[in-house]
Amino acid sequence: MTQPLSVALVTLGCARNEVDSEELAGRLAADGFRLVDDPSAADTVLVNTCGFVEQAKKDSVDALLEAAELKGDGHGPQSVVAVGCLAERYGAELAESLPEADAVLGFDDYPDISARLRAIVAGERPHPHTPQDRRRLLPISPVDRQRDRGAAPMAPRSRLTTGPMAPLKLASGCDRRCTFCAIPSFRGSFVSRRPTEVVEEARWLAADGVRELFLVSENTTSYGKDLGDLRLLESLLPELAAIDGIERVRVSYLQPAEVRPGLLEAIAGTPGVAAYFDLSFQHASNTVLRRMRRFGDPESFLGLLERVRSLAPEAGVRSNVIVGFPGETEQDLETLCDFLVAARLDVVGVFGYSDEDGTEAATYDDKLDGDEVRARASHVADLVEQLTAQRAEERVGDEVVVLVEEDTDWDTIGRAAHQGPDVDGTTSLVRRARPGEMVRARVIESEGVDLVAVPVTTPPGSSSSPLRSSADQLVGDPGEPS
Repeated sequence: MTQPLSVALVTLGCARNEVDSEELAGRLAADGFRLVDDPSAADTVLVNTCGFVEQAKKDSVDALLEAAELKGDGHGPQSVVAVGCLAERYGAELAESLPEADAVLGFDDYPDISARLRAIVAGERPHPHTPQDRRRLLPISPVDRQRDRGAAPMAPRSRLTTGPMAPLKLASGCDRRCTFCAIPSFRGSFVSRRPTEVVEEARWLAADGVRELFLVSENTTSYGKDLGDLRLLESLLPELAAIDGIERVRVSYLQPAEVRPGLLEAIAGTPGVAAYFDLSFQHASNTVLRRMRRFGDPESFLGLLERVRSLAPEAGVRSNVIVGFPGETEQDLETLCDFLVAARLDVVGVFGYSDEDGTEAATYDDKLDGDEVRARASHVADLVEQLTAQRAEERVGDEVVVLVEEDTDWDTIGRAAHQGPDVDGTTSLVRRARPGEMVRARVIESEGVDLVAVPVTTPPGSSSSPLRSSADQLVGDPGEPS
């Protein structure tokens, strides 16, 4: 009997890419491939690349080269294949510059990924993917996109990790035309997944032990506009939070200019939904924002934050900012810094501006010198490090509910409701607990953006937790052995 081909998936980039990898894994497993963790033990390695910023591109190329180095000793993979955003964005250009990769496939190859990989392992070398502006593949009218999309079946999915948190894709693509961003050109126009698909996948994840759903897309505030109901997320959140086994639902990537009062209220007030606001400010100077084709200023952004905290004083807020954008003056930089001081954000990602191929900003004349961009980014990053540490220190004494993600011989680590996955800091517990447990605890110390907390006993009959009462049953006296 012929041994089934084995495949290892290596994923770079964001949570949306993680979902794409698990959908690819699901297709491959359904078609008879054997999924393995170790690339050196696979017949073929599929590298799901990221093409967002320069460092992400470099990391993706390094991953492809690392996988290619495993070939040739008679025991490693027979082929290495590039997929994902970098492959979609550059196609033949990537293939020419990186001959170590045996193939470069685009998003349109995903439905037939099994046949593609079998052919590549057999020695075929398909023509590299030819990039195109994917925004032109669907109608301009958002509602027309669903009709054009038809009744395409939901891609299967195989989880590649076993943790209690999992990303869940709400939509793909983006209709915004930010001058610094190339993502819409290779991810395409905004298309929402139907609520029934989202709920069905959420139930499947819950049955697999997931306790926190991390809702991801390129622009979550647009969810439902192509389905004829821009308030669809507000009705979907309670349904997701009510799924048996799901203790927390987290929403990511909100566009400040599109946030509406009803959505704020739904995130802040729905039991089981984390009071967590991932607001993509990008800058605070109105002049810079307009050149980015975005909207806002310190007053409107601070007003938005005031509304968030009036609804949920304990809310977590994260954002990203771009420093050194073409034409940014010292006054613009000062405006940004003053805003960050006033905003009291939990986490801020700081990016120094760099040209992205095919973007409008890349054509601007008034660019800052690279050394100046790096100096400004370093200045803002240092400020942010101080400010976010101060914000974490303000949480000392607060009561939090921690989702335990890792329990080792020396530490128990999880995340409170205000801490998103991977980059928002963690909470260490002074008592052992199993991954997947929801532990109520009081913060006793902060270390940068990270917290240290001690479990507390909830008084009988208390309903103070925004989560369901199962969390209460998982905690005991701080001195109680686990």
